[in-house]
Amino acid sequence: MISCLLKGTWVASGNSRNLQERKGSLYKNVNKRMWNLWGLPSYFVGLVVVGLLAIGCSSEPQTVEVTRIVNQDVPITVEVAQVVTVEVPVEVTVAMPVEVTRLVEVMVTPTEVPTEAAAEPTATSEPTAVSAGNTYTVESGDTLASIAFRTGVAASEILAANGLNDQNFLRAGQELIIPGWDGTLAAAPTSVATAPEAPTAVPGAPPAAAVGQNLLPNPSFEEDWYFFNGINELQLPIHWSAFTDEGPNPFTDDPNDLFLRPEIRVITTADLPEAERAQFVFNGNKTIKAFKGHGPTSFGIFTDIALPAGSYRFTVRYFPDTVLDYNGNQKVWNTDPQAAEVRIIYNNGGTNWSGTNVATRNTMTYEFKLTAPATVRLGAAFRNRYINNNNSWFIDDWSLVKLEG
Repeated sequence: MISCLLKGTWVASGNSRNLQERKGSLYKNVNKRMWNLWGLPSYFVGLVVVGLLAIGCSSEPQTVEVTRIVNQDVPITVEVAQVVTVEVPVEVTVAMPVEVTRLVEVMVTPTEVPTEAAAEPTATSEPTAVSAGNTYTVESGDTLASIAFRTGVAASEILAANGLNDQNFLRAGQELIIPGWDGTLAAAPTSVATAPEAPTAVPGAPPAAAVGQNLLPNPSFEEDWYFFNGINELQLPIHWSAFTDEGPNPFTDDPNDLFLRPEIRVITTADLPEAERAQFVFNGNKTIKAFKGHGPTSFGIFTDIALPAGSYRFTVRYFPDTVLDYNGNQKVWNTDPQAAEVRIIYNNGGTNWSGTNVATRNTMTYEFKLTAPATVRLGAAFRNRYINNNNSWFIDDWSLVKLEG
């Protein structure tokens, strides 16, 4: 036990010589104190001391961590950086947005464009100053070709004199300068016209028999189509052309009630409700639909065709779909005969305007005779005087046949 205490003293001092000296001194002091402490017997005190030493040496030495806190001023060197704001001009290159055009290769199938009788000029010129007495006032149904025929002045000269580049959009009441014209109108080619309801016939005798096939190009409009003069609203069958009257409506007192351009489409049976296909498609799979909602219209469809001398019968068929209003899904027809009118176009003439039977198929015929070969213009004009919910026409299955004799 004493050696245990001495061992701890060794550990603290770390010196072997001092250990021996302290051992002797300790033995003497302990022995002396054992006999003199509190006047008790020395053996009793010795037992107590030995017991305490035994208890203290029974446990392992403890390691105690001691932290010394020292308050001392220590000089510290601090590096300070001064922040200075300086404006420095900097040249920066900014990428500007660039418009990119993507080129796409598209296969286009050309569409045949009908050939007009009069050549269209390639450039527009300023009107030429002319003397009085050579101005022509356009009448309803006139075309540039018919005006050229009647005045004896080439269509190209009329276009150039009036600064026009579109020979098919003439308005009734429009004044045209006719260069070199003396004011005389030529007579129309010899023809025999019939009223729309009753072709010329000998009483009690059957009508003249037709000879050969239908002479009209694309007569039922089953072939391809094109946009007339590049106007998307005017989709026409090839070999056919159109004109429209767009201006004052002489049949109303309202100056704002103008004739409007209709929309013309070549449609198929698939474009129609099944219940209406038999009504509006007369022959084949296609028909022409011309329509305008809430506006009066006046327009015509025609073609030019070269014919030998002889007698001919021209027939047009149409369905006036003139709807005054709708009662649910039911159409309320405008049964006024003047609500939908038609006339035959034959060169600069033809028939007068006549009323139609609305909501049913109509047929109109016109017979004429050529004493010499000629190129003639044939067609039909359609007119809606009034504003209706829908002014519509279905046009199909036309024919031109030569007659016997």
